[in-house]
Amino acid sequence: MGDPHRVGVVGLGVISRAYLETLADHPTVSIVAVADLDASRSAATAAVLPGAEAMSVERLLDRPDVQTVLNLTIPAAHAEISLAAIDAGKNVYVEKPLAVTFADGRSIMDRAASAGVRVGCAPDTVLGTGTQTARAAIDSGLIGRPLSASAVMVTPGHERWHPHPDFYYTPGGGPLLDMGPYYISALVHLLGPVRAVVGAASRLRTERVIGSGPRTGQRIPVEVDTHVSGVLEHVNGALSTITQSFDGVATTAAPIEVQGEAGALAVPDPNRFDGEVRLFALGSDEWRVLEPRAGYVGASRGVGLLDLVRADGQRPPRAGGEVALHVLETMTALLRSAAEGRRIELTTTVRRPVPVPLASVDGVSSLP
Repeated sequence: MGDPHRVGVVGLGVISRAYLETLADHPTVSIVAVADLDASRSAATAAVLPGAEAMSVERLLDRPDVQTVLNLTIPAAHAEISLAAIDAGKNVYVEKPLAVTFADGRSIMDRAASAGVRVGCAPDTVLGTGTQTARAAIDSGLIGRPLSASAVMVTPGHERWHPHPDFYYTPGGGPLLDMGPYYISALVHLLGPVRAVVGAASRLRTERVIGSGPRTGQRIPVEVDTHVSGVLEHVNGALSTITQSFDGVATTAAPIEVQGEAGALAVPDPNRFDGEVRLFALGSDEWRVLEPRAGYVGASRGVGLLDLVRADGQRPPRAGGEVALHVLETMTALLRSAAEGRRIELTTTVRRPVPVPLASVDGVSSLP
């Protein structure tokens, strides 16, 4: 395989722990530098990563041995850090969403194309056995021609558990930009790209109360819509309905269901890599659990970066920037549709990513 691919990590918040658990000991990559606005956090992370050096963001971007920047900053900083990394000649893999505006997302992809570098983007949960087994079932014809899908995420809001939830309720936050990437990315993998959207949204509370941590009881303002519903018109003619909400308590709806001419498919939570995929065939009288038949087994956050490294420019990464840009436009178009009260046609499209054969996470090193 040659030498490991050298990675620099920018942003060492809560989500970084999941990425580092996957990447720290994987033979495909070597984490050589870490950076965070909090220097003590950088130092603490480097201390448990052999071979990694703590440094400023500027120094990390200037290091010639950093081949790819893993951008785990808050969403509002995604575009700034990604563009700076691209300008420094680095590949970028960014936590979702690609950016908080479609214009910034487009700039990232255009700048990367001009610079000849690659862009990957979360979520990579869609590469696990859950979504990939569902895709394999659809592609093999188990439900016949897919006609429609539903995607539902309902929670009472992240302020109940997150000690610093402010950014979830400021521009760039909200349930759609926060959780929508998981659901819409899965729908793109399952049914293909989106042609147009119609959306509706509401914001029925002007403030939220922090429920944990040192700021418990503090009230924070709500500046974004907290319940978003819409219809996605896929290029293949299928219609997906989507609900993403911080305004509910619970739901009995499956995270994703796909209806076809010959059956229905219940797809597990796209915020997870695995989970049961269930089939109800036309004429049957019960749901049947499908054995995993595709996807990275035992995957965790960071497998999308490994997949990007393995792609090596020979194919689009399965968790690639093109998909992320299309998902970002789908989300921002839904919000525009809700605000303007009209159907909006998208300007981007994307091919369904190459499916993932059933393989171990270690097998990413040799998977085509």
